[in-house]
Amino acid sequence: MLRVIILATGLFVLWLLLSGLFKPLLISLGIISSLATVMIAVRMGILKPEIKPIRYSLPSVPAYLVWLMMEIAKSNWAVTKTIFAGKNAIRQKLFHVPVTQQSDIGKVLYANSITLTPGTITVETEDGYFLTHALSYAPSDLDALADMDKRVTALEKQAETKERGGPPS
Repeated sequence: MLRVIILATGLFVLWLLLSGLFKPLLISLGIISSLATVMIAVRMGILKPEIKPIRYSLPSVPAYLVWLMMEIAKSNWAVTKTIFAGKNAIRQKLFHVPVTQQSDIGKVLYANSITLTPGTITVETEDGYFLTHALSYAPSDLDALADMDKRVTALEKQAETKERGGPPS
């Protein structure tokens, strides 16, 4: 019950901050939409107590995000060069990327990291691999994606170690 109250309150406060409107009708509509969202979450089973959030270690997440932002910037520059180079520079390809993450959240983080990087998108997820599309494919893309996979897996392992209460490896 506490989770429901916290979620409803958090959603309403977020709605209030984003809308910035304080008229009675709009506030009541914000409350109704927050409660409706919580009801949907309860019906979906998202708020069950046996579902544990993964607790990533605080220093490792910002380090990963900084690294990811750098990769996004580099990929953005590469896509810009490809666009200005014309149609001959585009070498589209669908290829399989191996996945080493064990948890669903780790796989989602990896798939979204691939998609956030300009010029690549995760098209499909299967057990053990992702089907990925690249705008201008090069064999070195697999090495870069393997590095990203390794970093996400390291984040996942740190979170598992923290969940068990052991020292990070």
